[in-house]
Amino acid sequence: MKRTIAAIALCALAAASGFAQEKVTLTVMNYQQADQAGYAEDVAIWEKFQKDNPGITLDIEVLFNDPYHQKLQAYAAAGTMPDVFYVWPGARSAVIHEKALAKDLSKLLGASYLKDFSAAATNPANQLGKYMAMLPQSFTYTTVMYVNTKLLADNGFKPPKTYADLKRMVPKLKAKGIAVAMLPNKDAWPMQSCLFSTVVGRMAGDAFVDSVVAGKARFTDRPFVAALEVIANMYKDGILSREDVQVGYGEAAGMFASGKAAIYIDGDWRVGAYITDKASGKALISPAAQEKDFALMPLVSLPGERNAGVLSAVAGTGWSVSSSLAAGSAKEKAAVKLFQYLYSPEVQSIRFSTGAYVPTRKGVKADVEPLVAKVPVYYADNAKTCYVIDGVLDPAVYNVINDGLIAIGLGTKAPAQVAAETQKAFEAWKASKK
Repeated sequence: MKRTIAAIALCALAAASGFAQEKVTLTVMNYQQADQAGYAEDVAIWEKFQKDNPGITLDIEVLFNDPYHQKLQAYAAAGTMPDVFYVWPGARSAVIHEKALAKDLSKLLGASYLKDFSAAATNPANQLGKYMAMLPQSFTYTTVMYVNTKLLADNGFKPPKTYADLKRMVPKLKAKGIAVAMLPNKDAWPMQSCLFSTVVGRMAGDAFVDSVVAGKARFTDRPFVAALEVIANMYKDGILSREDVQVGYGEAAGMFASGKAAIYIDGDWRVGAYITDKASGKALISPAAQEKDFALMPLVSLPGERNAGVLSAVAGTGWSVSSSLAAGSAKEKAAVKLFQYLYSPEVQSIRFSTGAYVPTRKGVKADVEPLVAKVPVYYADNAKTCYVIDGVLDPAVYNVINDGLIAIGLGTKAPAQVAAETQKAFEAWKASKK
């Protein structure tokens, strides 16, 4: 009897010792901008997980904008993916989907866990690889006109509904040193993602893009050239300033808030730049002004548009777990624990409150400032959506579009030339896939 008790004790001790040795280190790539409201809350989220889980050490690398994508591509090329990382559902993170570098979350997490998220978020058809490589935290509208209604009213204008409305504003506002609309494009992607995608949807439509991808139409066809001409005309007519091509993405929000432009064009996520930073207690736009002086509006109607009212939208960004983690391993279990924490009602409520996004997790509530509260209303009022270009085309193609849009902004290339270069890049990409 004593030997049996002793054996049980030894087994328990061995199990305890083995459990104690299950401490793991997870490498994480986080996407965050240090100077934006919500950064302090983001830091606190990671610190809380670390405090509550002493057996899991987080080795976190934080990057933002193109440096993040470039580093993730480098890891993918080297075959050294982080254990948990931030991912786009489409072509922006093409290598992750195409090479299956992330685990299938439908299998890893299971239906009972995923039922707490919207159907759009859990539908693998909304991801490039047609499997659930990541879980979108939001459904994102990439084109929003942030309108300073007070500035417009002070100058005798109503919020614009048509291209002609925008054009009428140019002389008076320009004379005062105020831009009609601002869209920073030094980083190359904002014009394509936050304006041109919607213009393509309006002038050409998703069916046209599908036809091009299928080889039944060309980027040099009239609908795509017409979309490029809209952008060229916005610069030519003075609605957009050519100087914006030299403005960095991180600079523009402050410029708009200070009255340098009547309208700022960006994605819905950018509301987070204007609300109160809880760490400093300061906001680029005060809550009172958010409520009465600013509006979120869809892009105005465009001359010759075929699909009135559509706006570019896509399943939002989210987290992935590296497919290199062994099934059932301590690392995989730790990664799942971190993943589920990041999608918990607690964390998602914080994200909602900081204006990062409207969560796809069902039932998340938060105290939000007026500009954030206007986002779900914007969704409800603008139900018709179209593709985001960098969500459906390969980087080898959309990067040529990005560069072409910069050239159009600078006035160094014509729309037809950019269309021809895009078609050439598409054909080269197609040939490389054979």
